[in-house]
This record gives sequence, C-alpha cells and structure tokens, in this order.
Amino acid sequence: MDNHQLISAYFGGQNHQLSAWVKADDDRIDMTFISEMGATMGELSYRDGVVHFSSPVLPRSFGGEFIVADFQLAFYCAVALRGAMENIGLFFEETENGRRVFDGETMIVEIERSRSLIRLVNHLRGYSMIFEGDFE
Repeated sequence: MDNHQLISAYFGGQNHQLSAWVKADDDRIDMTFISEMGATMGELSYRDGVVHFSSPVLPRSFGGEFIVADFQLAFYCAVALRGAMENIGLFFEETENGRRVFDGETMIVEIERSRSLIRLVNHLRGYSMIFEGDFE
C-alpha cells in the first residue's frame, strides 16, 4: 500500500479528522499525518514489532500501538490475523463485508469494509475510526 487516506476518529466524545499518507507492506508500516493546510501533524513507523509515534498536536490517547493494531485488523491477511488472535485467546471471524474479533461471546472489534471505506468500531476501548481511500 502506498496511498492517501482520510481518517476520522471518534473517541472521548470528540471527533477528529486528518489525512494520512500510508506506506505499508509485509515488513513495515509508515504513516505521516497531515492537516488540511498540509502541515505534518505526526508520524508513525512500525518495524519488527516496535512502534515509533510522535506528534506535537495529536493527543497522547491517540496511541501509536492502537493505530497499528487497527490498521493490521483492517488490512492484514485474514489467515495471519486468525492465528495471532487464537494465540492470545481471541476469536477472529471474516465475513463477506468485514471482520470481527471476539473475546468469548463478547464482540470487541467490528470492521466493515468496502473498496473505498473501512469502518472500525472498538467496543472494548470505546472508539471508532473510518478510513477512506482506495483499498483495492
């Protein structure tokens, strides 16, 4: 993946919107968050299980580890995700239009996918995100 995305995040009773340039492959994730005026609002990199996230303006609660986990749940290979979830005692399910993660019978993450929009709801942590872009 090497493309622009619009990200809308809803948490803590507030809505946040920003653009991101995302480069990702099997070995890495790099994101640059950009304001409407084109200023860099933060950067994230993920390699070898290590997340580096810095931002002079985004709240600390906009944690890099959560961004990486959400990105992986939304975009990574279902077979790899299923195995990783099973290793930590969670159940991963892929449906025709999305994905879901359960802890027992409790749904903790729900993802709806289309060619241009991904909607992720994290029921456990009480936030949601919408990614808009070209996801083919």
